[in-house]
Amino acid sequence: MGSASDKKVMEGASEILRDFGVEHEVKILSAHRTPGTLKDWVEGLRDRGFAAVIAAAGGAAHLAGVVAAFTTLPVIGVPIKSRSLEGLDSLLSMVQMPSGIPVACVAIDGSKNAALLAVEMMAVYDNDLKIKLDNFRSVQSEMVLANNEQL
Repeated sequence: MGSASDKKVMEGASEILRDFGVEHEVKILSAHRTPGTLKDWVEGLRDRGFAAVIAAAGGAAHLAGVVAAFTTLPVIGVPIKSRSLEGLDSLLSMVQMPSGIPVACVAIDGSKNAALLAVEMMAVYDNDLKIKLDNFRSVQSEMVLANNEQL
């Protein structure tokens, strides 16, 4: 994440990843204030066994794009709601990446969906995660249908 103020939003992603048993790291690294440290960390991810990166930032929200510039791992951007434009500035910064350096992007403050997207990517080759995802989806369906009983 780009700053400590993003931590509350990103706790949702960590919760989902823990629920699925996915090991992950949480870092605060700025595309603008710690570019060298960010570059070093990102360039070592593949060798350390990472399968994807979730990058959250608000405002100019360059973090996801800078991360994508330094790795060929899938990068999922989480635009953080900002004070000035309610996160629209963050969202547009992430979805308007130049051709050739893609960043997947979820909704503003959508860290849970970012984590689920990362799990789905890993589940392509990990059958245990696929089974957990199938179960997760079944539980979601049951919860929605249970609401009919309360009508």
